[in-house]
Order: sequence, then structure tokens, then C-alpha cells
Amino acid sequence: MEFVPNESKKLEISTEFGDFLRLPIKTHVVVKDDSLVEIIDKYVKPHIQDGDMIFISEKIVAISQGRAFDIDDIKPSRLARVLCKFVVKTPYGIGLGSPWTMELALKDVGIPRILFAAFCSAITKPFGIRGVFYRIAGTRARAIDGPCECTIPPYNHAAKLAPLNPEKVAIELMKHTGCMVAIMDANDLGREVLGTSDDFLSVEMCKAIFEDNPLGQGREQTPIAIVRKIFKEE
Repeated sequence: MEFVPNESKKLEISTEFGDFLRLPIKTHVVVKDDSLVEIIDKYVKPHIQDGDMIFISEKIVAISQGRAFDIDDIKPSRLARVLCKFVVKTPYGIGLGSPWTMELALKDVGIPRILFAAFCSAITKPFGIRGVFYRIAGTRARAIDGPCECTIPPYNHAAKLAPLNPEKVAIELMKHTGCMVAIMDANDLGREVLGTSDDFLSVEMCKAIFEDNPLGQGREQTPIAIVRKIFKEE
């Protein structure tokens, strides 16, 4: 099989940890109760080589766990409608900038933490300090995302939470495949590592390998990458 990079991306990247191939794996549209093991067996295992690593988008982990919801089924509170107005929206993901995603954050992360994060963000923003809200709200809040035009249907009309127990998921998939696994929350603005199967997969290395978000930001339908280290001859 010939692997083709997603639009404006590349297969190979050079990092301080070495050179790597990131081979995007196309799958079907993942839905609730899909088995990640079966997805890996069908789409990934036929291409695995010794020493390969598997990087998985947190989105399909969350979706398979039933943590994506049609926005018609989410009833935003007044607080959610007010708070979301202060969130910066970008073309790369709506984040908590919608009443539906903010409502999910209030329920999943908790009202006190979200309010405290919003307060700290408000008092630091005039000083040019950015990103305070998400640093305080935490990884689970950062991984919440909502509907946008670039998303594959039906998730262009849905909001999703962060996956449950991503590190446990990574370890279970490593036991099944024999490959080190990382669960990644990546977009064209940044990368977060939600869980890894092995201490060898440091946060710094995973972020460096996914620096340019090789899985893409739109409708590529490539939520998994085989990561292969390149050993160049002397």
C-alpha cells in the first residue's frame, strides 16, 4: 500500500528525537460502540512493522465510548450561554466557544473549576497573557470540541467530551498489538498527549512527531497514524 500525506502535510518529519514517518490510516466513520481493537485489526495491523508506534486521535476514542452528542440533545444553561461568548473561536475547532460545548464542560469538569478558570482568564487577558483558561480548566476541558463545517458528518452537528481513561485505552491497545500507543489531541494550533502506553513515549517526543498535525484538520477521515522511526545509513 502506498501512503499519501494529507493535504498540506508531509509523511516525514525531523525532530530532536530522530526522523519519523507518519503514515495516515483511513478508516470508516467511527460511531458509538465501535471496537477500537477491531478498527486496529482491520485498518492498521496489515501495515505494521517491528518497532512501529500507533498514534490515535482522541476523537475516535471518545466517540467509540459514546461521548459525542448531537447538539439537539444538549440543553445549554444560561451560564453556558454567557461563558461561551468570552471564548476565542478559531477555524481549527470551536472548543468551548459554543453553548453546547460549554455546557458539556460545566457538567464534566465542574462549574467551580470552569468559573475559576474564566475569572483568571479575564483578569490576565489585559496583560496579554493567553491560554490561562485552558491551563486551569485542564486537559479534559481542552479536549471538548463542537460542530464545525470541516468535520465529517454526523459530527458536524455534534459536540464531544474528552475520552475516558485514555492511558488505560493506550495500554490495552499496546497489549493487543505489541506496539507503543499514544492517544493524541491535535489540531493546527497545538498538540496534547492524553495518554500513552509506555514511559518511552514522552510528551515532548509525541508532540514533536505530531508538530504539524499530520492527521489533518478536516474531512480526511484518517484518525490513526502508524509512526515509524527512520534509521538512515551512515
